Amino acid sequence: MNTIFENVRKKLIENSEKSIAEFNAKLTPNIDCNSILGVRIPVLRKIAKEIAKEGWIEYLKEAKEIKNRYEEEVLLEGLIIGYAKIDFEERIELIKQFVPKITTWGINDSFCPTIKLSKEELQVVWKFILPYLTSENEFEVRFAVIMMLDNYIIDEYVDEVIKKLDTVNNEGYYAKMAVAWTMAEVGTKYPEKAMTYLKGNCNLDKFTFNKTLQKMRESFRVSNEMKEKLKTMKK
Repeated sequence: MNTIFENVRKKLIENSEKSIAEFNAKLTPNIDCNSILGVRIPVLRKIAKEIAKEGWIEYLKEAKEIKNRYEEEVLLEGLIIGYAKIDFEERIELIKQFVPKITTWGINDSFCPTIKLSKEELQVVWKFILPYLTSENEFEVRFAVIMMLDNYIIDEYVDEVIKKLDTVNNEGYYAKMAVAWTMAEVGTKYPEKAMTYLKGNCNLDKFTFNKTLQKMRESFRVSNEMKEKLKTMKK
């Protein structure tokens, strides 16, 4: 009799597409292409929701014993953590165990928005993610930054988001791009705050600064007038 993990793996393989695997491999050159099945995100989310209703504890327990997993299986674990009906403290503990397993921007950026936070949980999670900003692991930094992008570009936190992004100095490409993306999103929602920061005492390195400007210029939500100003600010 197959285990729940083996049954899920079989289901993933059945839903894999070679073209999707090849496409995802091009987007994640730091990962062995043989570890990518090519399962679409909506399919993964559907499977994760099914497991989250029943059998998720057993599935995660079995997954821990598997040394070599497909990228989709790692992401599936993260999605299950987001969908499982558990109390807040238990979810935080599972997130803490999962973050070190994030090795691609794709896993990270699909996992983070799955973690839905109530207003009461925002403050606790804010304190939880801040230490990751100083990690030497670029994907742990990206985790914290994308969590900010997904949850904290709001009136109550935007000033702190800007302040914390300014302190990130990880040299990893995916960490830098996360900062640029998030800072650009600040620019679309709070243009005056973003421009004051970018024109003032801004500690973003040249690459991240210019990527921030680029992403703001590419946004349909930024005015043409501001886009012209941004062109003159490139370092």
